[in-house]
Amino acid sequence: MENNVYKEKLAEHLLKIKAIQLNPQSPFTWASGLKSPVYCDNRKLLSYPEIRDFVKEGLVSLVNEYFPHTECIAGVATAGIPHGAIIADALNLPFIYVRSKPKEHGLTNTIEGELRHGQRVLVVEDTISTGGSSLKAVQDLRTSGAEVIGMIAIYKYGFERTKQRFSDEGVILKTLTNYNFLIQAAEQNHYITPDDSDTLKSWNSDPIEWSKRFE
Repeated sequence: MENNVYKEKLAEHLLKIKAIQLNPQSPFTWASGLKSPVYCDNRKLLSYPEIRDFVKEGLVSLVNEYFPHTECIAGVATAGIPHGAIIADALNLPFIYVRSKPKEHGLTNTIEGELRHGQRVLVVEDTISTGGSSLKAVQDLRTSGAEVIGMIAIYKYGFERTKQRFSDEGVILKTLTNYNFLIQAAEQNHYITPDDSDTLKSWNSDPIEWSKRFE
């Protein structure tokens, strides 16, 4: 989906319901320890039916436009599971999901659901930051015999290092919106000042170096 109007409108929605929050003055701490002026939790949009449908329609459009030969949808635990299941239902496709680590009892599965060897699988995530957990899911699927044809997500930060990681792994990534449209929507709707905008752009260009100032 290359519709810029859609990308900006979705960014507006995510800001409005605080699925994405901006705080340049008092950065959030990610699980990795990285300091960030942005925090994203797209699980929140599940509680808003109109926005949830807006996202569903967008993700289905991505599948139809870029991955029409998809045979199975795989959600990445945990945030990618509901969106993946919704898309699979809309497209009448099989659904599976990938755990971050094997189940500790029973069959000790990493992949839940039935995956056929050689099946063309499309991976669904909610947010792409560094890409580590997303690409681990891809590796697990490939090890289990899947042909991973790509990945779709709601939002990405667009870090250069992440782009390189996806390229190195041969994974095509398509998202509904991204960091640039987020900043644009935040500026136009007065969520941030011009100085905030400069801070947010500086962070995105080199988040690791930017984070060091808070050590």
